[in-house]
Amino acid sequence: MAANTNELNDMTKKLYMSMGIDEKVYDFCNEIWNGLEERFDKIRKVSEFNQAKVLKAMQDNKVSEACLLGTTGYGYNDIGRDKLEAVYASIFHTEDALVRPQITCGTHALALALMSNLRPGDELLAPAGKPYDTLEEVIGIRPSKGSLAEYGVTYRQVDLFEDGSFDYESIKKAINDKTKLVAIQRSKGYQTRPTFSVEKIGELISFVKGIKSDVIVMVDNCYGEFVETIEPSDVGADMVVGSLIKNPGGGLAPIGGYIAGKKECVENAAYRLTSPGLGKEVGASLGILPQFYQGLFLSPNVTASALMGAIFAANIYEKLGFSVLPNGIEERYDIIQAITFNDPKLLTSFCEGIQYAAPVDSYVTPEPWDMPGYDSQVIMAAGAFVSGSSIELSADGPLREPYSVFFQGGLTWQHAKFGIMKTLAVMYEKGLVTLTN
Repeated sequence: MAANTNELNDMTKKLYMSMGIDEKVYDFCNEIWNGLEERFDKIRKVSEFNQAKVLKAMQDNKVSEACLLGTTGYGYNDIGRDKLEAVYASIFHTEDALVRPQITCGTHALALALMSNLRPGDELLAPAGKPYDTLEEVIGIRPSKGSLAEYGVTYRQVDLFEDGSFDYESIKKAINDKTKLVAIQRSKGYQTRPTFSVEKIGELISFVKGIKSDVIVMVDNCYGEFVETIEPSDVGADMVVGSLIKNPGGGLAPIGGYIAGKKECVENAAYRLTSPGLGKEVGASLGILPQFYQGLFLSPNVTASALMGAIFAANIYEKLGFSVLPNGIEERYDIIQAITFNDPKLLTSFCEGIQYAAPVDSYVTPEPWDMPGYDSQVIMAAGAFVSGSSIELSADGPLREPYSVFFQGGLTWQHAKFGIMKTLAVMYEKGLVTLTN
């Protein structure tokens, strides 16, 4: 006999308690998630729109069973690879796209876009403050072999105002004859500043192009795909760049990155990725295309689940008195939730909870370490099916003040919900937080 709703709720609560969720933690969280249905319904509607957009792109480009077969060796005439890139171009409304397993991560995709479209004597401008930590060595802010600085590319930066808005006057002054490329990071990275909406990015692009029309604008789109109904390429970006082990891979892509944009920009990236004279013509897909296609197909729904988890986390920790960004009621423009603890014990405990909630390596306790590309120790929690996948339930943060954690992912809303409850359960068990309903 099937259980009624009340019986099912009791069964679920008991199961969670058997998985280490204290009853007080469960009740505290239950009160909060019961009030989020209206927010979640809006997210589902955006997800439905984006799902239709992805499906239409696949249908319009006549994706066939043959597209899933892949190639080896040189990869000549790989119809599935070429068709997938056409699908990406359709989704992002761009002239072309490069979507390859040979792009190892988001940082690689961004470096590829920058290094292929900048030449010695050019200048790169960051109008939204310091970029993500791993790009510092790419640019040469921190010296590194093969950086843009070593190739004679200069760098200029305009910091945001304290409220996270653009300093348009300083940006105007920073643009000069050498300015070749403007790089905008959509998400916050390891900073406690707001993520930019596509609308705000469009306003900045329009401003920059009004000063220098031929400047290339690249947007780091990591963590933002399918959060809104439009993408930065819809508001004037010449290139949008991201990782397939984040939103657009849907949790199935085991590696890869993409660059979508103007044909010349994408071709430059392709020649840099492979070789002058070869470009997009080579690069075997090695049997990986089914995961790329199916992951992309699932990504709007997976992104929606991650968004729900982020909103749940914001409301939980805001009620506990911590500073959260975005807050519990603000609009969302990426899947990342920042929580500032001002205490390394709380930061590490949060990450422990995420790890203990994982389907893989749940018995492992994460510890801070000297991770390549970062200037301070970082703690990362991600018991994922794909190593390092941040569209799966994950959390990380640098061990430096103000000791903020950056939570993201969740292939399903249910898993994201459990992960957040588990973080609170770890803190509660250690006596680091007090619960009051």
